[in-house]
Amino acid sequence: MIEFVSSVSGFADAFVPLFVEFPFERNYVESIVAVSLYVSLTAVVISTVVGLPIAMLVGFSEFTGKRLVVAVINTGMGFPSVVVGLVVLFAVSNQGPFGDLNLVFTTEAMILSQFVLATPVITGVSLAAVTSVEDGVRDAAYAMGGTRLDVALVTIKESRYGIITGILAGLGRAISEVGSVLIVGGNIVGADGTSVTRTLTTAIQVEARQGRFELALILGAILMALVLLINGLVLRVGGGRI
Repeated sequence: MIEFVSSVSGFADAFVPLFVEFPFERNYVESIVAVSLYVSLTAVVISTVVGLPIAMLVGFSEFTGKRLVVAVINTGMGFPSVVVGLVVLFAVSNQGPFGDLNLVFTTEAMILSQFVLATPVITGVSLAAVTSVEDGVRDAAYAMGGTRLDVALVTIKESRYGIITGILAGLGRAISEVGSVLIVGGNIVGADGTSVTRTLTTAIQVEARQGRFELALILGAILMALVLLINGLVLRVGGGRI
């Protein structure tokens, strides 16, 4: 009986600190998820607003240097994230053109770096989807008296699944990014344990280095769950055709 009580006492002593620290850990994890989603979703929305019109313009137009533009877009899909982070950091530093905005180690700088990384992906995949639409579809729209805007809307409708795939690919590129957000964001956490610029990916790196593998695995599981959720939503919207 005494041994049983001792065992229970030892069990409680081992787990009480975990329950005491749980509110801190929960606040820490929730703030990291919030920062990650805010930065990545904002960057992808802006990238879509910028990248989709570029894809439509390049896809519909014939002009000198079009192959060069397409090559630049495709090259941008493989930009090294660390180099992008360095360039953005220089741009927002005191010596850079945006130094007066005080964006160093802020979520806005992180959004800018993810925008640079996600835009070529969204633009490139959307361009491939738009150019894959048969000419007959556009010719039929023109024959029915459609304007350039009408033809563009018809093309977007026909290529919507490819465009959604491009947006999803851009989101995957953004939310899984480590190097650039670490450089421009600084991986900062407040004194109360709330994330300021720490994301899921940078948090996983920090926790693994500190030997807190349980928390690192939890953060990794959350990241995987978010990716699966996004894929599921896209498949539902696309009727399972993607």
